Amino acid sequence: MQWTLVVPLKPLARAKSRLSDTAGDGVRPGLALAFAQDTVAAALAARAVRGVLVVTDDDLAARELAALGARTVPEDSHDSPRDGLNAALRHGTAVVRAVRPQSPVAALNADLPALRPEELTRVLDAAAAFPRSFLVDAAGIGTTLLAAAPGHDLSPAFGPESRLRHRHSGAVELALDTVDSVRQDVDTGDDLRAALTLGVGPRTAAAAARLLIPGQ
Repeated sequence: MQWTLVVPLKPLARAKSRLSDTAGDGVRPGLALAFAQDTVAAALAARAVRGVLVVTDDDLAARELAALGARTVPEDSHDSPRDGLNAALRHGTAVVRAVRPQSPVAALNADLPALRPEELTRVLDAAAAFPRSFLVDAAGIGTTLLAAAPGHDLSPAFGPESRLRHRHSGAVELALDTVDSVRQDVDTGDDLRAALTLGVGPRTAAAAARLLIPGQ
């Protein structure tokens, strides 16, 4: 089974505010873009991925990610800003299924700079066995990937403690070892250090090299 991934991305100027202890205001937008570029490039290289749709209102990010081979669409102007991530994912899923109604769809975080194509394929292959499923993040409380098989709604429930939200929504939690690169999202300086230890993509490596990160 080949999946279409929906990747939501905030405007770069507002992205990664929790990295303020590690990266200043002038650096964070570029770092957020590098995360997204390495995530999308790795996703497009995965055997189980048919395509990537990025939902973003950021013109620069849209251009750079489209240059990698992703399709990009703006967020739905009818959605309230309060709906945020989940609204972007619902909109992206609707765009995908307007063209391919029976396409399997998975939401993937845009901040997985250590993502390995083969590990992503393992996750998606496992997800194919369930109507809806998800992968918990490295911290054990969030979600980095939410999948919906053909004929099933994605029904995203991202937000605080999304692991519990998705479990309560009926999605199956995928129990997989050795897929650390798909779990390691980056919100804090500690997360970035963990991703660097795993080995990040070239754009993140270049951006992080300009930072003074203890323990790097």
